[in-house]
Amino acid sequence: MASNRGVAYVGPGKVEVQSIPFPELVTPAGKTAGHGVILKVLSTNICGSDQHMVRGRTTAPTGLILGHEITGEVLEVGRDVENMKKGDLVSVPFNVACGRCRTCKEQDTGVCLSVNPSRAGGAYGYVDMGGWIGGQAEYVMVPYADFNLLKFPDKDQAIAKIRDLTCLSDILPTGFHGAVTAGVGPGSTVYVAGAGPVGLAAAASARLLGAAVVIVGDLNADRLAHAKKVGFEVVDVSLDTPLGDQIAAILGTPEVDCAIDAVGFEARGHGHSGSQTEAPATVLNSLMNITRAAGKIGIPGLYVTEDPGAHDKAAQTGSLSVRFGLGWAKSHSFFTGQTPVMKYNRALMQAILWDRINIAEVVGVQVITLDDAPRGYHEFDLGAPKKFVIDPHNQLGHLRKAA
Repeated sequence: MASNRGVAYVGPGKVEVQSIPFPELVTPAGKTAGHGVILKVLSTNICGSDQHMVRGRTTAPTGLILGHEITGEVLEVGRDVENMKKGDLVSVPFNVACGRCRTCKEQDTGVCLSVNPSRAGGAYGYVDMGGWIGGQAEYVMVPYADFNLLKFPDKDQAIAKIRDLTCLSDILPTGFHGAVTAGVGPGSTVYVAGAGPVGLAAAASARLLGAAVVIVGDLNADRLAHAKKVGFEVVDVSLDTPLGDQIAAILGTPEVDCAIDAVGFEARGHGHSGSQTEAPATVLNSLMNITRAAGKIGIPGLYVTEDPGAHDKAAQTGSLSVRFGLGWAKSHSFFTGQTPVMKYNRALMQAILWDRINIAEVVGVQVITLDDAPRGYHEFDLGAPKKFVIDPHNQLGHLRKAA
């Protein structure tokens, strides 16, 4: 039996690379998964959603193997798999989906009804998402492979573009979903709250969809500088200047057509004093303020049902002080929930392969080794303007040297 190592959550603020069992074609419920494959992981990314768990802001158990952004090579094929073969290079949607239930058939794969006994929706290496082992490891099992996996048409071409294609498992489709559900189209003015990787992916997606102006807001000066460098307008919400006034200085009006929340429940208040304290509803409320009447708000930022680290008792159970009446009065549309990655990933793969989007540059991809994962988590938590991509088998060493 081959060895395997993976990144484990070992307590608030800490991850550790550990020896873990080699994957088997078995589901978390102990059933044989003849529909699955075992992958040799080529790249696996650190996500802001992982950070929520590592910070102790969820009910994630210690020992959880992290990682839901996975790209890999098929190593072993289950007996019921028909369309995948050993050696195929594939992207894994972070949603674990069966392809057989009502929601999967309707393309709502983020809320598959079959892969999680606790609730709708499953994911790799994530709390309350069905117990599927994470992919920040050397090897991982992927179920329902014929349905879930996106095979790259040319392996050599895919490896050459792996810094971009690794973003297809979550970050790029999530940003794109945020832009689509916010109603972004040709000529739109767009505000994106958050200059982390999700926000930058949403901004890049808005540009791909034809937006006239994309404005990115954040508290972090380094992230704002990076957003400006890759071509977006920026606003600093740590300033005491109201958000609407900063937008008006760019657009000539304090409102935008479309808004995207790429921050989620660990938001901080706006303004110099507010930025020092958590205010989990502040982004949602600010977006209602600056989105035009009848505009749409896409919410790819994560909100949880349980937040044990929240300072506010109501927020500990996901109850936020949202000015819903304002949104109602302005006839806003809100769109929330996990991104159904398969709705977008094939088209976005084509956009990458034909050089229509430079997502690795936009989100600041930096390739690191598996042993460097704890450092990557630490730097990302400090707000580094980077998207850390783990290279478990040291197959992408030339990219690490280039970085």
